[in-house]
Amino acid sequence: MTGFEPIDDAAPLPVDPVQGRVYEFGWQSWSPSTVYPVTAGHGYRPTDDVFLTPYYRREKPPSTTSFQGEGLLAVEPAPGEPVHVVALDDGRVEVPTIRAAYRDGAVRIVVDGAVEHTVDDGPGGLYGALARFADRYTASVGRPTIRSAPPVWASWYQYFTEFTEDDLVRNLDLMDRLELPVGVVRLDDAFQAGIGDWLEPSEGFTSVEGMIGRVLDRGRRAGIWTAPLLVGAHSRTFAEHPDWLVRDSAGQPILAMHNWDQDCYVLDPTHPGAAEYLREVFTTYAGYGATYFMVDFMYAGAVEGVRHDDVAALTAYRGALELIRESIGPDALLQGCGAPMFPSIGLVDTMRVGTDVAPHWDAAGEFSRPATQAAVVSTVGRGFTQGRFWVNDPDCLVARPQIERREVWADVVERYGAVRISSDGLDQLDDWGLETTRRLLEPARTEPFEPARVPIDPSLHGSGPTTAAATQEATDDADG
Repeated sequence: MTGFEPIDDAAPLPVDPVQGRVYEFGWQSWSPSTVYPVTAGHGYRPTDDVFLTPYYRREKPPSTTSFQGEGLLAVEPAPGEPVHVVALDDGRVEVPTIRAAYRDGAVRIVVDGAVEHTVDDGPGGLYGALARFADRYTASVGRPTIRSAPPVWASWYQYFTEFTEDDLVRNLDLMDRLELPVGVVRLDDAFQAGIGDWLEPSEGFTSVEGMIGRVLDRGRRAGIWTAPLLVGAHSRTFAEHPDWLVRDSAGQPILAMHNWDQDCYVLDPTHPGAAEYLREVFTTYAGYGATYFMVDFMYAGAVEGVRHDDVAALTAYRGALELIRESIGPDALLQGCGAPMFPSIGLVDTMRVGTDVAPHWDAAGEFSRPATQAAVVSTVGRGFTQGRFWVNDPDCLVARPQIERREVWADVVERYGAVRISSDGLDQLDDWGLETTRRLLEPARTEPFEPARVPIDPSLHGSGPTTAAATQEATDDADG
């Protein structure tokens, strides 16, 4: 298929302009995924072009004249009416883009790849229909093994890149003294010498092996964070192995994002040298005793470009995940983040289903960037994936007094999340924060999320960035 074509050669779908709703499923962990009133016209969109690659789908920018789902979109014409679910066939091979344009009381749906259009008249409304789609999808492509994960403590949201070995020791002492049921201590961004230099410690640590050993000596499992498919411009890897990078048609390395005060590029796991380096990193960590691995910013591996091997981007991405899984061993837990959704099913144990939480609440219109409001919207919106695609990671519980609307976030983690990760400095918690952390630190649930058992508060949905008047003025051409 070239370009967008209507589904089933169908006429526009009549919808109630007041109560009709559309669900968008975003490309990767941080892409907004939620329900909107049809009159919103489209979902949340990047507020700046620089956010397109790291938070949305670079090759298929989201439309500003229609709703857009990556592999999945659903329309509920009115409460109680059958839900129209339009979804992909096999996300391991292709993830089509699906667009739905609203005008004059009807929605027109177009797609750019193979999809199935299901009219679902089962119980539970829109979210019930999404859950049934997820069951059908995994029955078709293969049901993943759903494994629990122990409760985790992570350094990131208290210390960010300022985390040191002293901070690690202090929090290990506090876990013991407070008798917190932390099963895994995850070492986040800060331990490594550079983005891409994963086996060399930063100035704040004596050695990667040593800090993993400190965790193991306390009788807890060790976890470690990496962004394995990014290569920072300041790293030794970038300087010494420019041939390991994915390039554009002009031969220039593809920019994945600007972060850590540097440009970051895409590692090509189809290059034999890069593949061997990935294998060395993860087998080394596993040899040190790490059994929990968070792989972050994974969207980079699915960016289109010129690779050493002439393979599709999704093939290269899945190949990288398969290599990592093989390297860490069958019993280790693999947590995806910033990762393409459908291409990751069956390869990760847990998956971040929303954007990063933050000390501040207000998303300021950008629902892909760190903000607790944004994290709430997509965590709720992707609740149906829990226990079907993987174990949902809502992001970390942060419960210290400085966190805006911490009570709301704790409630969302409890109701819609599965993996439980505390990320406060434990000496920063007040009585409420400590009690809440202690109560929520429990092994991850594995059972599928059932919308009928956990009613979804409409205030946690998206509302959309446009008005009905603006939508009526927009073209009804979903190719927009």
